[in-house]
Amino acid sequence: MKAVYFLVAILALTSSIASAYDPSPLQDFCVALNDTKNAVFVNGKFCKDPKVVKAEDFFKHVEPAKTENPLGSQVTQVFVDQLPGLNTLGISLARIDFAPKGLNPPHTHPRGTEILIVVEGTLYVGFVTSNQDGNRLFTKVLNKGDVFVFPIGLIHFQLNVGYGNAVAIAGLSSQNPGTITIANALFKSDPPISPEVLTKAFQVDKSTIDYLQKQSWYDNN
Repeated sequence: MKAVYFLVAILALTSSIASAYDPSPLQDFCVALNDTKNAVFVNGKFCKDPKVVKAEDFFKHVEPAKTENPLGSQVTQVFVDQLPGLNTLGISLARIDFAPKGLNPPHTHPRGTEILIVVEGTLYVGFVTSNQDGNRLFTKVLNKGDVFVFPIGLIHFQLNVGYGNAVAIAGLSSQNPGTITIANALFKSDPPISPEVLTKAFQVDKSTIDYLQKQSWYDNN
């Protein structure tokens, strides 16, 4: 009998642990508010009445994007903001178009793992592991039909190393994975990060930081 009671206690503890967790965030932050009359957002999106849902809520056509920009690449997002039917489903995708030598610059997705397949062209891709893992760089040259995974939150990039245009499709494990482009975040923040912080972080003089902060950092998302 004691064994039965012990087993029941373990099951109850396991159940409470399994149900007592915080949901993954679906945006950068969600500030708690006691006055619900002034609440304007939830973790994710409000749900449409199922009775008025239409097929169009689950459909979107994606055209090839123009790549005439400083990076030579353009990302077309299909996240929940572009396709409402993705809400609560935990997935999204993006189409990435590259001109010859085009770059999708180092960036992270704070809320999603990315799996990418090359549809056309040849890409040099890679990601860098965390400080605890020694910031190891994993790279691969991908051709048409090749697939590569970028783990959640890690800095990664894609460079077109072929002679023609390239196209890739990326699947992501969140309806709103977010994107942080490293150069833009550091040198184009609003308001700007103090040069004192950046000069010490990069071990360069202030004139270098001033130069970088004056650049027009293009956002290809």
